[in-house]
Amino acid sequence: MIIILKQNAPEQQVQALCDELKARGLQIHASTGSEARILGLVGDTKAIAESWVRANPVVEDVRRVTEPYKKANRKFHPADTVVQVGNTKIGGGNFAVIAGPCSVESEEQVLTVARAVQTAGASLLRGGAFKPRTSPYSFQGMRAEGLELLRAAREKTGMPIVTEIMNTEHLPLFEDVDLIQVGARNMQNFELLRAVGRMKRPVLLKRGLSATLEELVMSAEYIMAEGNDQVILCERGIRTFETSMRNTLDISAVPMLKKMTHLPVVIDPSHAAGIAWMVEPLAKAAVAAGADGLMIEVHNDPARALCDGAQSLTPDQFAALMGQIAPLAGYLGKRVN
Repeated sequence: MIIILKQNAPEQQVQALCDELKARGLQIHASTGSEARILGLVGDTKAIAESWVRANPVVEDVRRVTEPYKKANRKFHPADTVVQVGNTKIGGGNFAVIAGPCSVESEEQVLTVARAVQTAGASLLRGGAFKPRTSPYSFQGMRAEGLELLRAAREKTGMPIVTEIMNTEHLPLFEDVDLIQVGARNMQNFELLRAVGRMKRPVLLKRGLSATLEELVMSAEYIMAEGNDQVILCERGIRTFETSMRNTLDISAVPMLKKMTHLPVVIDPSHAAGIAWMVEPLAKAAVAAGADGLMIEVHNDPARALCDGAQSLTPDQFAALMGQIAPLAGYLGKRVN
């Protein structure tokens, strides 16, 4: 249920209404926009009569919300959420690029790539320390050592780091990670979602390979239900009948998610196709569709990469791409940071 308050409603009366609603076991999500002030009610609202709410002198209107997601719902929070990671803002007209290697392989590698992508205009450094691989015989990442190398790169470049968490056992290792990524395979690992929600750190949540958009937003709801509203949604391609590329990028997810939710939406064109030459056109399409950022894999020597070299750009290719992306985002009214 959403309660729209009258303009200039006395604060004392508003507080009295909130106190009565809380006494009935409801949580209140307050949001103030440019045109209205809204109280979003979370909980069992079936016993709350709309006529009783409307009778309150501070109430302008009451609406029932049929969607199962509440805190992530744009109806509850009309204004775009802006997630800040270090000095970088994502959402609300702010556009950011996350770039770096699929996996951390050595100190020299991660630092070389970090400096290159920073020079080209990336704001955040990505790198996998723990790698979820389809085959148990594939490179699984450097694990805790990889996290240390990411921290070292952050110290030398000042770039916030983005890396994927695999399970709740690793939580202590991620306490100072700037943006915690929950990958596609863990999108519905609900215990992990609750745990990162309690960490109160920004979370990048990737869409599952076969997940609907509502399922993605419901997974974000798990994080937000723990009191963490700093969630970024990531479309990274879904599994379809097409076999010419790794996944099919659902570019329509951007405007639809923007309608459904107030959370920032970024696109990962590298995982979407799994082919390096496709990253550029898909990245441009993402910007044109209204995405709040990009997540791009960059490796200093893709041919020798231990993970996903076929979809990784070289530093020179990434710099060339940024030379096209930044002006396009700026033309569409995005603040590139």
